[in-house]
Amino acid sequence: MATLRYTRLAFADLQGWADDNHQAALSAYRLTVDALEPHWPRPSEVGARRFFETAFTPVQITDDTEMLFTGYFEPEYDAVLSPSETHKYPAYAPPEDLDPSAPYLTRQEIDAGRLQGRGLELAWFDDPLDLYFLQVQGSGRIKILGGEVIRLGFAAKNGRPYTSLGKVMIARGYLDPKEVSPETIRRWFAENPEEGQALLWENESYVFFQKRDGVRPDEGPLGAMGQPVTAGRTIAVDPEACPLGAPVWIEKSGDAPINRLTVAQDIGSAIKGAQRADIFCGTGEDAGRPAGQIKDRGRMVVLMPHQMANALCEEH
Repeated sequence: MATLRYTRLAFADLQGWADDNHQAALSAYRLTVDALEPHWPRPSEVGARRFFETAFTPVQITDDTEMLFTGYFEPEYDAVLSPSETHKYPAYAPPEDLDPSAPYLTRQEIDAGRLQGRGLELAWFDDPLDLYFLQVQGSGRIKILGGEVIRLGFAAKNGRPYTSLGKVMIARGYLDPKEVSPETIRRWFAENPEEGQALLWENESYVFFQKRDGVRPDEGPLGAMGQPVTAGRTIAVDPEACPLGAPVWIEKSGDAPINRLTVAQDIGSAIKGAQRADIFCGTGEDAGRPAGQIKDRGRMVVLMPHQMANALCEEH
């Protein structure tokens, strides 16, 4: 891992700090603060902004990687609980013989039916791309035909290497780099179903799911800390660089700039580096569109307990 550098800042250095909704950030922080070590401040009776300003020190953590913000969302798909002529693409629970430390069946082998008959199917989809995008996102809200809503969350992977579908399609000349999105991928697959299935198999990585009980339909999916994440206030970070549960001030540039206090409550396999964050944008298509458009520079500043900040800034 790259060497981390710690720079102490003041709240006056945070662009737009005074204009943020600190109460919204505090509500998100409350969801996971009980999982933190005792030296992390617990919310007090003072106002939200005063709580953060008196209990924390802003610290910018950097390494040799360039800052990048992206967005993620919780997809929402229709599915059924039993297979049919139209719904023939299952989401699987982890098989008992899966060894996380060793390569397992490939995506193509699983799609060929190697796991059938073992009672692992959780839901059945009518579009292989729905299942594929669910696996890419790692969790989703599933509307079962008939009215039931279930949550599927990441459970395990098959230990095979991940290959980006979008990058493969660009390399083959199927899509222009500036036009790659879930919508353009879906249009191409609708016109080229057989070739599209072969492209999916080039990504040998496969995600297995588990049902996430105890989450209300109006709540976000469970993050890495076991609590629902909050749209616009939760970010996924690299836990080797940024402590999970920490408040994080983000300053995102681009066409839709954001200056906002968030909380590091999630992780992602592609989120690596001290200045790397994935912003949770919400559930469904209305959240997916803006999430897919985020690819911006800026900076993130971690709010640390004073003693931790003093120790890290003095050491480095």
